[in-house]
Amino acid sequence: MVENLPSARKFKDELYQQYARIGKCLSSDKRLEILSLLSQGPKSVEKLAQLSEMSVANVSRHLQILLDARLVKFSKQGTYVIYTLSAPEIADFLLSLWRVCESQLADISRIKEDFLQHFDDVQTLSLDEVMDKLETGTIILLDVRPPGEFEEGHLAGAISVPIDEIDAYIQNLPPDIEVAAYCRGPFCVYSSDVVKKLQNRGIKAYRLEEGY
Repeated sequence: MVENLPSARKFKDELYQQYARIGKCLSSDKRLEILSLLSQGPKSVEKLAQLSEMSVANVSRHLQILLDARLVKFSKQGTYVIYTLSAPEIADFLLSLWRVCESQLADISRIKEDFLQHFDDVQTLSLDEVMDKLETGTIILLDVRPPGEFEEGHLAGAISVPIDEIDAYIQNLPPDIEVAAYCRGPFCVYSSDVVKKLQNRGIKAYRLEEGY
């Protein structure tokens, strides 16, 4: 007697319904921003609200949707609830998503060009160029992200100097040293702001576009 086997159609329908859970979750620009921030390291609800310029209530609602899709997880640290990505593969997925969007959506290139026009006088170096200069000791590489993000991971040879500490750090820099600064990537303004400050002090400075 032949057993009743599940149909291929039913199998596919159920499978794609599960895939769609992730797709629906990613349909919000704010949830994508939250995931991007969490890819840089764990953060509290309050910190996410500050960085995304949303209210704590709105961030909490978005986090609940991300939790339901199993894209984030949380832990308690004292009175704070700390969120992280639920798996390293999610950061890889986000990077792939950014690349697909940049290659397929012409508006992204236009937005990027419009943004970078404000920093026409800021020179950039590739990661390979910076690493070559680091080997010869002719450049300092600054990571200007918050300390918690630096501790989660950073480029080899980088020094942590958060954006709010850069003014004090500049005071002790020798005038003949070159400096490269990076933050979260090509759309992060921290590194460009730092390079402008360094240039105003007569220091040869570059922005590392790649970020971490």
